[in-house]
Amino acid sequence: MGSLGFQKFKKIHMIGIGGSGMIGVATILQKRGFKVTGSDLAITDELKELKKLGAKVQIGHVPKLIKNADLVVASSAISKKNPELAYANESGLTIIPRAEMLGTLMRPYRSIAIAGSHGKTSTTSIIASIFNAANLSPTYVVGGQVLSVGRSSNLGDGNYIIVEADESDGSFLHLQPDVAVVTNIDNDHLSFYDLDQEKLNQSFVSFAENLPFYGYILLNLDDVNIRKISRDIHRKQITFGFNKKNRFQINDIKLINGVQKFQLTDHTKKRNYKFSTNLSGRHNLYNVTAAICVAIEENISVKNISKGLLDFQGVGRRFELSKLYFKDQPHVLIDDYGHHPAEILSTILATKEKFPHQKFCMIFEPHRFTRTQQLFEDFVKVLSTADFLLLLDIYPASEKPIKGITTKKLAAQILKNNKNVHYIGSRDPMEWLQENYNDFSIVITQGAGTISRLNNEIKKKWQ
Repeated sequence: MGSLGFQKFKKIHMIGIGGSGMIGVATILQKRGFKVTGSDLAITDELKELKKLGAKVQIGHVPKLIKNADLVVASSAISKKNPELAYANESGLTIIPRAEMLGTLMRPYRSIAIAGSHGKTSTTSIIASIFNAANLSPTYVVGGQVLSVGRSSNLGDGNYIIVEADESDGSFLHLQPDVAVVTNIDNDHLSFYDLDQEKLNQSFVSFAENLPFYGYILLNLDDVNIRKISRDIHRKQITFGFNKKNRFQINDIKLINGVQKFQLTDHTKKRNYKFSTNLSGRHNLYNVTAAICVAIEENISVKNISKGLLDFQGVGRRFELSKLYFKDQPHVLIDDYGHHPAEILSTILATKEKFPHQKFCMIFEPHRFTRTQQLFEDFVKVLSTADFLLLLDIYPASEKPIKGITTKKLAAQILKNNKNVHYIGSRDPMEWLQENYNDFSIVITQGAGTISRLNNEIKKKWQ
């Protein structure tokens, strides 16, 4: 592997080091010989692992932490008023966003970047699993924990790097991959794009145009917004989806004992492939197919592709299943990160597909006031389809409350369609669960905020 062009920056400080994507970058930098320091508001298991590698991690943001830094990397979640960031600016230190550092790490490799409103983490992880099965030892950085290895990144020995590309803050435009995937484009993170869907769409065009002329991009042409922009992308396109107009068409789907078996038809080469995946739901067939198409184009054998799909154990908080017992009653606990109506619907449909004729209780923590406001009616429609629904207060992230936008209001609207909705607010939902556990056999913790803590609490009490 070639050398990195910023070797003179020996000491790298990362503000928000525990954030999604940040920790993966930090881990690779530490393993490549840089002295990494960082700060965040809480310690996590992955941060503990990073500390074992030699990185210095401080809880809390204190300016003195970066006095000896050569370079500062800041998470997009960090406020401009952050004291470390303010000190770095005053001191004239070089400050770059996480995505720019990721883009720099990609340069010596043959790089693959996965973008899209939904499915990025899963698709990136599946590609990494396939490349591992082919003994290509890829480096990868994803936005969630790959369950088979218990971490979100890996420094491999091979020539490939596989990364998740984040459109939420426009940072994916810092990346210049050789190969790109766009899974879908939905009406999420519109606040960054001035509530303009067209601006979001065009950002994906710009992302695609960052590819070199010899690169190629995989597009899910079933997606309406991808179809709109495909004519504006002047790079080699490989399309996939259920529609027969795609080059790679998903068809002949069979669900056998929880395993999805399907055929993938390559209309260009007039060839059919047979594959299986343990992942549930139609949305995961898109993710799996995108990964397969990349592997085929990179000349990985069908045997190794199939092995990689079989080896893949999922990603933390992406329809992550646990089997539990409460008062001798078996229950399935599902933890899912999805916080957009389309993602929640995918969780519900996958649950009904995998566990037909079983009732489920979804506990949902809305994420951000702006998203709840922009997609209010969509949330009402989707959440109304839950068998039982517990609603927690909105997780604000870095936002201030918006007048009239509350979980209580959301619950009142859903109640018109579904009598089994309960506004829990900031109260402990465990009491309700333990009183009503006989009414359902599946519990889903849904959202991107702090709801994973509840999932861990249920695991402890319902072992």
